[in-house]
Amino acid sequence: MRPTIDKWLGGMTRGCSFAGPRRVIGLALAVALSGCASMPGMLTPVASSPEADRVDILTATTRAPSNDAGLLYTGDRGDGVSFRNIVVSIPKRRQVGTIQLPASVPGNPATDFVVTSETPVAKANLAGWFRAHGGRKRRVFVFVHGFNTRFDRAVFRLAQLAHDTDANAAPVLFSWPSRGELLDYRRDFDNASYSRSDLADLLRTAAASRNIGEIIILAHSMGSWPTMEAIRQLGLERGGVPSKITNVILASPDLDVGVFRRQVEDMGPRRPHITLFVSQNDRALRLSRLIARGETRLGGIDLTQEQYQQRLAGLAGVQVLDLSAVGTDGDINHDLFATSPDAVRLIGEQLRQGQIMADSDSASPSAAADTLGSAAALLITAPIRIFNTAAP
Repeated sequence: MRPTIDKWLGGMTRGCSFAGPRRVIGLALAVALSGCASMPGMLTPVASSPEADRVDILTATTRAPSNDAGLLYTGDRGDGVSFRNIVVSIPKRRQVGTIQLPASVPGNPATDFVVTSETPVAKANLAGWFRAHGGRKRRVFVFVHGFNTRFDRAVFRLAQLAHDTDANAAPVLFSWPSRGELLDYRRDFDNASYSRSDLADLLRTAAASRNIGEIIILAHSMGSWPTMEAIRQLGLERGGVPSKITNVILASPDLDVGVFRRQVEDMGPRRPHITLFVSQNDRALRLSRLIARGETRLGGIDLTQEQYQQRLAGLAGVQVLDLSAVGTDGDINHDLFATSPDAVRLIGEQLRQGQIMADSDSASPSAAADTLGSAAALLITAPIRIFNTAAP
């Protein structure tokens, strides 16, 4: 289905012309494509294989339970937060950035991403899970998925990221009730907003644990909204964000630029380092821009343009990685943070070292930085451009 979706998004949005007829055509095609969400769930446990690696994940979700044992949770709101320990098996012979989905469920652990066990976890036992999985680094890696994402797909995405980044961190999935259908954008946004306080509570619990020394958060697309709101909430109620939350990575953030700035300012000076992965070729964000009545989303900005330099000026500790040169004309380019080996490598560095750019990775500021004034400095780690915003 993916080539069809790519073609639809590219054709509907090319040239940023959002005329009424194109909107109608796009919605009609979305109806046809939304049937992909009816696939059976892929989380039914199978026997493990010596030909596979394993990733042990804690999941926290505000979704309602599903009657499909292979899906576990639906796209509707549940009663409170449910926790589970899910072990994902990953085939050893695969390329970085790829997920091998089963051709038929439950799949073959020698060739596919599959689940080998799933066990409910009581909230009272979270401290024990953190103690057992935090490792010597006592580090937690929290992933918040984006729009149009079923629970099983979110589990496999985090497993792929944790495996490929070699993060040496306990992976935690926070999954809000995305319906997993293209036409449910507004409902997904409401459900993401509904879940932000529960995400804040999860982060508060992790930060309070003596078994955790550092929390790094990666949010994708619409997941950036509840993530920033949750961190803002912690900052406002505590006079600053808990110091254990050291880094926040927003990949293709589906956020209004001005709202993002206000969220960062509300966190106060005691806030984590924030990294943005952006691309001007992100077709999914072009669709979101249409829904947002023409406002470019944060994940689609071009920091060589003065208007965006000014809108981010003075936000110390914000770094922007431009992946525009990484994507291709044939892709949606919305998942580059996870599918591009270069982006995965940089995320792994941030997870392990607390920073995206090491001295060995960057050239000296290029001549292009002269065009950026005082708003940002430009470094190059081909094919990715990296902008560091500077305080005035």
